[in-house]
Amino acid sequence: MGQAIAAAAGDAGVMLAGGADRAGVTGEVAPGLAITADENALAGQSDVLIDFSVPAALEAHLAAAVAAGKPIVIGTTGLEPRHHALIDQAARTIAVLQTGNTSLGVTLLAALVRQAAARLARDWDIEIVEMHHRHKVDAPSGTSLLLGEAAAAGRGVALGEVADRGRDGITGARADGAIGFASLRGGSVAGDHMVVFAGEGERIELGHRAESRAIFARGAVKAAQWIAGRAAGRYAMGDVLDL
Repeated sequence: MGQAIAAAAGDAGVMLAGGADRAGVTGEVAPGLAITADENALAGQSDVLIDFSVPAALEAHLAAAVAAGKPIVIGTTGLEPRHHALIDQAARTIAVLQTGNTSLGVTLLAALVRQAAARLARDWDIEIVEMHHRHKVDAPSGTSLLLGEAAAAGRGVALGEVADRGRDGITGARADGAIGFASLRGGSVAGDHMVVFAGEGERIELGHRAESRAIFARGAVKAAQWIAGRAAGRYAMGDVLDL
């Protein structure tokens, strides 16, 4: 993703300040820009930070952004409640845009899912199916959870109260009002997601297929351009598209 963001920044006419990685990683994120392990120095040289790393690195990246007074776009997935608490704390001081997916297409899909969930009766069952490459370490994907949050918001419920994230064995009948998740892993799939609304005798399927990581990079750069100069607060990709 670092390489993809570097390419997308160049295509958008955005100047890349540099890239950070864990200690011991060497090389260049772009010609003439060496990778650094010092996120604080990089933050000081930047107008906006973009984080596509791992949850364990997020706290340090947020701290660097806050110390430098710079906004940050967070596309890292697999976040836990404590990470969101750290994001909320940082958002009191700086602008933070956090999302499970920076794709503009997925952002629009989430809005459609929320609208459908709000307008269809609760007897329409909601299932979210996703597939990613064999190397992805978190499940369900951040995008699946983003879509689940959209569906839950449309129904006016908390996702944590209705999510069904694992079925095995004799589980009994499907719980009324549940939002189900299924995760598939294999090959080199960049990311496929489908939200199924299943009613009696009919189905609605809303989906998105990512053909390249470049779509996430382009969305991240667009989000970075949008958030530059924004007031402190917590933002989402829907704000970028004015949804």
